[in-house]
Amino acid sequence: MSDQVKDVDTAMRALVETLQSATDARKCHQCGCFHDAVGALERSTLRDDLDGALAEARSTFRERKYDCLGCGVCWPADALNLAAELVELPASAGCPTEVPERRAGWPPLPGEYEVIRHAAPVAVCTLHSRELVGELARARPGGLSIIGAMQTENLGVERLIENVVANVNLRVLLLCGEDTAGRVGHFPGQTLLALVEHGVDDRGRIIGAPGRRPMLKNISPALIGHFREHVRVLDHRGEHEVSALVAVIEGAAAHAPGPVSGSPPGTDPLTRVKASPPGRLVLDPAGYVVVTPDRRRRLLVAEHYENRGVLTTVVEGEHAVDVMATLLARDLLTRMDHAAYVGRELALAERALLEGTLYVQDRAPEGMPDEAETGETSACCAGSCGGS
Repeated sequence: MSDQVKDVDTAMRALVETLQSATDARKCHQCGCFHDAVGALERSTLRDDLDGALAEARSTFRERKYDCLGCGVCWPADALNLAAELVELPASAGCPTEVPERRAGWPPLPGEYEVIRHAAPVAVCTLHSRELVGELARARPGGLSIIGAMQTENLGVERLIENVVANVNLRVLLLCGEDTAGRVGHFPGQTLLALVEHGVDDRGRIIGAPGRRPMLKNISPALIGHFREHVRVLDHRGEHEVSALVAVIEGAAAHAPGPVSGSPPGTDPLTRVKASPPGRLVLDPAGYVVVTPDRRRRLLVAEHYENRGVLTTVVEGEHAVDVMATLLARDLLTRMDHAAYVGRELALAERALLEGTLYVQDRAPEGMPDEAETGETSACCAGSCGGS
């Protein structure tokens, strides 16, 4: 047996063993890496040699939950690398091909992110460092709009671009965290930087990208061009320190240009509605609520009355949100306009308790009453509350 044949046999055994490792791993059964790798091998000239292994692998498939977990060892990716040593595979082999369902509003596509504020100018991508998402979201630096992780250089990049350009306020994208994990071989940060610098070729492959499958197949060249023109990408890969990243975000926000004029190509503009003054309020069939701050006990008191003036329930609590939640849970508020009114009054009463100022329902906050007054605030009459 020649050395070449031995090498082919060795590579083939390694490929089967690696594919079997993915088949045996429950985490792979719902992962896009596994699904896409099996599909790519089924379409390759190795399908007959791998027939049994591929059939067993496909039998373990479960509903796809994620495109990539960013594992330190990715057996599906390793299997494709071994297959590429034996036969020629398309550049897009193993790329996710399913187009995610678009949603109305912003962000239009699902992903691993947290939305902070639509009108802010800075987006943050923590790449493989998922833990950074929650840490930075809790820090809530000024100027932060959205923060999320990204593990793949194809579908992940596509979703990031679409979600960023769909918000005309976003003008800066900060890359931070770990750009690759172990042998997985996905370099989304490097890939995105290559896209910004070089763009894509006529096949949708990102020019100069180092990742294994840097193909953008589900977004238009016009959308890519819009992203490259209007979004500045800051490279802070490898940085994990929250305080340092907060400083970068706040500095970038301070120098960011204003919103992009006009909607990006192929995106739906966000619905904006000018608020109108309320019309005549209608009685809530459930009754009305009288709000009073009890200064002696440092409690908010909400008295619920039937519309005929009969007191039914008294809700007491330290915080407006607790009292409001209890009123709603007990079906004591059934109209949205009435609930909004009571919520506002509870918030004003809570502020009056905290600041030591006067609160009178249906009136603007005032200073503390004279010493001759009792310190208790007057409640609105049944007619006033009943009309709210």
